[in-house]
Amino acid sequence: MTDKLKTMPSHHGIKQVVKSRASDPTIRLLLERGSCRIFTDKKIPAKVMEQVLEAGIRAPTGGNLQPYSIIRIENKVTSAKLAKLCGQPFVGQAPVSLLFCIDWRRLERWSKLSDAPFTAASSFRHFWISFQDTIISAQNICTAADALGLGCCYIGTVLEFFPTLKKMFNLPKGVFPVVLLCLGYPKAKPVPRKKLPVKVMVHSERYREPSDKQLVKAFDEKYPGMKVAITPERLKDIERVCLKTGGPALVKATLRRIQKDGYINPAQRYFGLHYSADYMTEGNDHYLKLMEKFGFHWFKKYVPYGKKA
Repeated sequence: MTDKLKTMPSHHGIKQVVKSRASDPTIRLLLERGSCRIFTDKKIPAKVMEQVLEAGIRAPTGGNLQPYSIIRIENKVTSAKLAKLCGQPFVGQAPVSLLFCIDWRRLERWSKLSDAPFTAASSFRHFWISFQDTIISAQNICTAADALGLGCCYIGTVLEFFPTLKKMFNLPKGVFPVVLLCLGYPKAKPVPRKKLPVKVMVHSERYREPSDKQLVKAFDEKYPGMKVAITPERLKDIERVCLKTGGPALVKATLRRIQKDGYINPAQRYFGLHYSADYMTEGNDHYLKLMEKFGFHWFKKYVPYGKKA
């Protein structure tokens, strides 16, 4: 991500304590968990790590193919490099980090050894399912880690340095990094962040649009007190982003709203300053080219054997 994304505080100065009335310990664990970014120096016992990893590989997977691999990282030099790349110092402090990768290489080799046809790396269907399977495995591990007293935090900014990861971890074609998960014993109980409620997130039978009033109220309750102070630099950044994504009309409306409110609201902060709407759309072609370098061709027309392109 950009420097802005790397340096913004993860909790944005807001701490929300979620208290659950659930009696079941598993449900309570899921409702009260929070991301851990401060770890102790205590090592994770081998038996605990084995249980956590076992939970990951037993996660649901399409066709029971398990099209993913997990790279366990404990080397401090490697962890320090990852921390620098991610712009997240705590990555270097975590005793273990896990890099989850889509992996069609293993299945391709198996198919060849079994004299079977194989086109998964050229199939969007396979890519879509393998991405889901990889994330499901990661979340199984995250839940298992929490249950065993560990803390964990996902790092999605690995997408900013795919080629570096390919070289660092000797990833062959057909293996694509998706997300990094840091694990360790927390110094303090992680604080969960407030979420939108079930009534907003879950739709009965079909998609339902809430009213404008209901929608704004829901986000106001999710981000209470998130009023970013106005500075010339922030106004300049927001003006640039609005001009590039919506033109003069959006610039006028946004700056007028900021002046009226007397602060930068959460949506303006997220998409004007943090996940800048102009930056986030850049590089789409670059990522497709990277996909190809990693051995994936699902975005291209598949040409059957013996046919001309």
